[in-house]
Amino acid sequence: MKVELLEATEDPERVICTAARNDYMGEFVGDQSFETIMSTVEGETMDERKRTLIGHLLDHGHFGPFEHPQVTFAIKGISRSCMAQITRHRHVSFDVQSMRYVSFDDVDPADVEEGEMVVTPPSASDPDWVGRNQQSGSVDEDTVAKREELFQRSVRQSVVDYQELLDLGMPPEDARFVLPIGTEVNMVMSMNARMLMHVADMRAAADSQWEIRDMTERILDLAAEWCPITFEYYEENMKNRKNRLAP
Repeated sequence: MKVELLEATEDPERVICTAARNDYMGEFVGDQSFETIMSTVEGETMDERKRTLIGHLLDHGHFGPFEHPQVTFAIKGISRSCMAQITRHRHVSFDVQSMRYVSFDDVDPADVEEGEMVVTPPSASDPDWVGRNQQSGSVDEDTVAKREELFQRSVRQSVVDYQELLDLGMPPEDARFVLPIGTEVNMVMSMNARMLMHVADMRAAADSQWEIRDMTERILDLAAEWCPITFEYYEENMKNRKNRLAP
């Protein structure tokens, strides 16, 4: 999996603070300098004033200003299973690699074991992996070896059958039906800062599926660089409060 930030609102916390101050100012913020807009907020420096205001907004549930900054991520190599989970968030915009128009006829089935084309879950090879609906995940080495062999054999055969169907003239949109739900896909998604925090509430939680949790944590790492005060406060004070930030 790979996650990259494609585009984002420049100086997002200036936008957040300006929008928030608009609600309580008699003057039109479009005619005021940012220094004037923030002059009554507690703090010696502008960074301190931003921290004061952003912390106050998040503490008091004033989430509207966080809907103004937008961010777009490119995500490579997540499973169709993970894609199905993240696309349930209806306030996020998505473009997903199409398996109707993109055929994977150049993948060597032998490479599937190396993670090519199909995502391999940790439980396929980790004898101590504990899934969400398991009391215990520990198995002996022979059992986990059989589990891994069966998993790889199954996905490898699916790739072989898929490519043979393409060779037999079946259209990619129909041949793809034999591929597993772990088949890799690339995606672009955009959202505002509030929605990103809500997604993180749901998908970075301890009981989330391992893959979407990994993806969300990577997104949060990039968000911390893009919108640092907001996501530092979120990580320290708000993370995993499910549905708190739901639109």
